[in-house]
Amino acid sequence: MTSAQAVTTDTPDPLQEPAAPACVMSFNASDPSGAGGLAGDIATIAAMGAHALPVVTTVVMRDTAEVFDHHPLDAEVVVEQARSVLEDVTLAGWKVGFLGSAESVSAVAEVLSDYPDLPLVSYMPPLSWLDEDQQMPYLDAFRELILPATEVLVGNHKTLTDFLLPDWDSERPASPRELAVAAGEHGTRFVLVTGVMLASKGSEQFIDNVLASPQGALTGEKFERFDAAFVGAGDTLAAALAALLAAGSELQAAVAEALSFLDQSLDAGFRPGMGGIVPDRFFWALPPAEEGAPEDGSAPEPAPDDAKSHGAPRRIH
Repeated sequence: MTSAQAVTTDTPDPLQEPAAPACVMSFNASDPSGAGGLAGDIATIAAMGAHALPVVTTVVMRDTAEVFDHHPLDAEVVVEQARSVLEDVTLAGWKVGFLGSAESVSAVAEVLSDYPDLPLVSYMPPLSWLDEDQQMPYLDAFRELILPATEVLVGNHKTLTDFLLPDWDSERPASPRELAVAAGEHGTRFVLVTGVMLASKGSEQFIDNVLASPQGALTGEKFERFDAAFVGAGDTLAAALAALLAAGSELQAAVAEALSFLDQSLDAGFRPGMGGIVPDRFFWALPPAEEGAPEDGSAPEPAPDDAKSHGAPRRIH
């Protein structure tokens, strides 16, 4: 073959379809507040450049302040949603959030078992709002069936301590490594622990976010603690990490990027109602600061009320 022939052969076909982005299937609750659940997963996965395949597991009744109730879907309906898409789309990764019931946990675990080589990021949300007769079977099933398939378990320090070390009675908090050891006993390779309280430095207080294995801490990032309540932060972090791993990123690099993404999403967060602050997963699409701002540092003239009601305009990509 001549060089000219090689060039001709390698020339892209203008009629060829572009490659699809990494596809991530998310099993999670329908959250009408848009803060977390599937709404948060879809926004986060899209912001990371991947494509979300959302599977509804339960319908949560909540606002931006609290959860009132939930209505789990039949486990067969959950599986049918997933199987219908999996027969058509090539999957690159999974994200598991709140599955609604122990029956759905079992059903989802069966689907996951057919794709053991794909990375799974599981998020354990706070479930104190669940009745104990629902909570205990759910946690037991998650421990037994989801953790063995999980590459990274994501959760708040207190939530993971209550879940993985329910009998912990030491005055000192469990370390991320100790949580990773407990998760590892069920087959989970890593834990990403958020909200680890650190000693105050002057007037500032920081929280740590640590990726750990049973051998010890691997990486992490400290955030300054804000006196504000955020809704959907955990789902955002887990979905971002799932998208990055599905796209082929190395684990520690993916964790660093996902934590940075979460930090910026929270920094740009907004309060749509009377409850918590919702992460802005599309902070990067906000327009740059307007030119001509007052040089004395004073605030610019406020926008008209009708402009405020529509939110900040976004750049179109």
